[in-house]
Order: sequence, then structure tokens, then C-alpha cells
Amino acid sequence: MMPSLSPNTQAILLLTAPLIAGRGSSSSELLTPGEYKRLARHMREIQRQPADLVSPDASELLRACQPVIEEARLQRLLGRGFLLSQVIERWQARAIWVISRADDQYPRRLKARLREDSPAVLYGCGDIGLLDSGGMAVVGSRHVDESLIDYTMAVGKLAARAHRTLVSGGAKGIDQAAMRGALEAGGKVSGVLADSLEKTTMNRENRNLLLDGQLVLISPYDPGAGFNVGNAMQRNKLIYALADASLVVSSDLNKGGTWTGAVEQLDKLKFVPVYVRSTGESSVGLDALRGKGAIPWPNPQDADEFEGVFDAAAPVPVQVPKPEPSLFSGEAPSEAVKSPPAVVDISPAIDAVNEPTQPPVSAPDAEPIECVTETVPTAAETPKANSQDTNPLVAKASTPADTLFAAVRDVMLLLLKVPMKDTEVATALDISNAQAKAWLLRLLDEGVIEKQKKPAGYIVKQSSLFE
Repeated sequence: MMPSLSPNTQAILLLTAPLIAGRGSSSSELLTPGEYKRLARHMREIQRQPADLVSPDASELLRACQPVIEEARLQRLLGRGFLLSQVIERWQARAIWVISRADDQYPRRLKARLREDSPAVLYGCGDIGLLDSGGMAVVGSRHVDESLIDYTMAVGKLAARAHRTLVSGGAKGIDQAAMRGALEAGGKVSGVLADSLEKTTMNRENRNLLLDGQLVLISPYDPGAGFNVGNAMQRNKLIYALADASLVVSSDLNKGGTWTGAVEQLDKLKFVPVYVRSTGESSVGLDALRGKGAIPWPNPQDADEFEGVFDAAAPVPVQVPKPEPSLFSGEAPSEAVKSPPAVVDISPAIDAVNEPTQPPVSAPDAEPIECVTETVPTAAETPKANSQDTNPLVAKASTPADTLFAAVRDVMLLLLKVPMKDTEVATALDISNAQAKAWLLRLLDEGVIEKQKKPAGYIVKQSSLFE
């Protein structure tokens, strides 16, 4: 079933999307990623959402946004309703759906791992539920010999036999070989495309797979967009963010999208274990990745051995227990086979879009939420005995402020398993920077967190993880 196009998504498309129906040119006034991010934050501050911009009484809101984006420019962009209706009709005829970060169907993995840097809009075709099923990401070079194609197809087939979704980028060479291997063995595949989504979905070979729920194709770029090196580089982090583990089959050294994406994952993002091919012809690129911490692929021979590659001691995303609905908004768990515990969407409905020319971790204040493999009990799960072993803040709470702090304390400690700045905590909890700072100071006073310099941010003391 195709997700419906929500009012919030329609408004975001009007502001940021080229809306090219077949041949044509996009508006030169489209909001850049940075401009949209500023607008989204401003609207969040005044407690409004994108759909309000296209409501009958939007004039007052447009004036309120004048300090961020010129009112006349917003009016011109929002006035492209007829063009939007044309392109929506074209997308629907091709079974292409569009969702935004404001929609419940948006992949929880992208929200939890990339937060502000997850794409504001995703275009796709196929079963959207596959995007939260995790699986094995397989990536590599476009130009490889037949022996590596056969090797990669065998990996894809093994993933299918293990009932693990195969995640890749859809490019020719290694990407397509991995996807083809999985699909031929009856497995399921999530493809993250950097270009030509519309053309790919219309391919006769893909069409039945998309309709049968065996394949889902997504892109953060317009369905009609052609190849762009920058787009190809930027989509790499989406591939890793949707997976539970990854395998680099081939890579150049110090150049190319495969190398850049793998290095970003090893050095910065650290979402999943990164394996590299360990048999066949040697590769200076793969050897260099091993030097950066990549793991030699253990060459599993059956489904049971394949499952073992997901047990490597490497970061996976924080599995945040669902907080009280009176304080935060949550989402229901995914029904996909072998998906991890549902992560909670603790980001605001109006969120920002990723800068397309700048990796999200290049800025010092953009550290992603990393992951824990153990299950940390929440306040709701901790036995409420008469002893003082329970959270002392709960027992001592004597004011409304103390009660509120006691309720969010466990969630903050989960977030601070990795260094976070006060502004990042404020964004994650949808509170003011001042409130986040006040709560962090209380945790500092308790001695359960500390402030470190490299990487900068507050982090839980190891001795306090299970207090």
C-alpha cells in the first residue's frame, strides 16, 4: 500500500523540490538545505508545522517567517500548487510515493541514526516496511571483473537464505551484483539510489519485484534527477544507516564513493561493523580500510554462519526504550522479520534536511547517536521496591521540577552513552537549550556524567551506566 502524501510533505516539496514533470527546469528560488533548516527551526520555535504554510490563514505565519526567509519568496514557492499536482499525478502513475520526516512512515533507523541530517524528503517505490528491517549492506566499485561479480552474487544469495535484507546502492558493478544475487534467491532488497529513481522503477525486471514486496527502491533526490557525484557520495551514509552490518567487496584507495563512505563509517558514524573481503586478489584499498579498523570477512558458508557476522563487537544504534507518551512522541515497533527493537522517534516533527555537499559529521556539533548492545532498564522497568536501590531522585522528588527531571533522567543517560553537546540533547528531547543545560548540570552534580573535550560533549561515566 502506497503511503499517502501528507500536507506536511506537500509543503516541504513546494519549498525544496524541483517538481520536474518530465522535461522542464526547476525553480531557481528553491530553499537550499541550509535555508530550509533555519526555517524549520524557526517554525519549531513558534510551534508551527510545514502544513500551516499552505493553510487558508497562512499570511500571518508567512510574515512571522520574514526574519528567516523573505515573505515574497515563500509565497512564490508555495504558489506552485498546480505544478505540484502535475508531478504528483506523474509519480502516482508510476507507483512512486513520497514521505517526509514529519510522517510516521519515515524510516525510524534514519531518524535515530542521522537525526537532523536524515533527508527531509524521501522518494520511493515498493514496500516501505523493508526500510526498517535492517540487514547486510554490500558496497563496492562499479568497474570490477567477473570473479568479483560472482563472489558478490554469492554473498547476496547467502543473505537471502539467512532471511536478512540486502541493502545496497543500485549502481552497476558490486551493488547490482549483490542485489541480483539476493533477489534471485528469493530474498528481499532495499536499494538506495543516487539518481534515476523513476527510470529504475519502470524497468520491467524490477516492476514485479517492487509490486510483490521483494524490493524497495528509495532516493533522497528527485525521481527524474540524473547522476551527480555529490549525490552519490551523500547517499552512502543512508545505506549504512539502514543496515545492521556491512561488507566492502572492493574499493579504490583514497578516492571514490565506496572509499569515502567506508572511511566515514569507520572514523565518524560508526553505525555498523564494517567488513572487507578477505579472499581473492588483494586490494590496497581494502588493506587500508583494515588499517582503519575494518574487519576481515569471515566467509560464512551457510545461513547460521552468516548470522554470526552480525555479532561483531562494533557500535549499533542506541535502542532507546519508549518514554512516557505524556512527555515524548513515540512510534510502534516494526513488524519486519528480524528487525531490531523499535527505536523511539525523539526528533521534532519539523526537522532539517542534510547539507548535500557536506557530510553530517564534518561539523564538531554533529556527532550521531551511537549505539549500545546491552539493554539498559528504564525507570518504568526498574522494580519499585521499598529499598533505596531505586532511583534516588524519584524518592526525593518534592517539586514538579524534580518529578519531571526524574522522569527524563534515564532517557538522558541512554542518550549520553556517546558524547553529546547541550544543544544536541535539546534537539533530541525537543526542549529548550536552557532546559537541557540545567538538566545536564544536575547530572554533573550527581557525578553520573562528565564533560569531555575530545570529542566534545557530555558522556555517562562508565561506573554509572547501571546505577
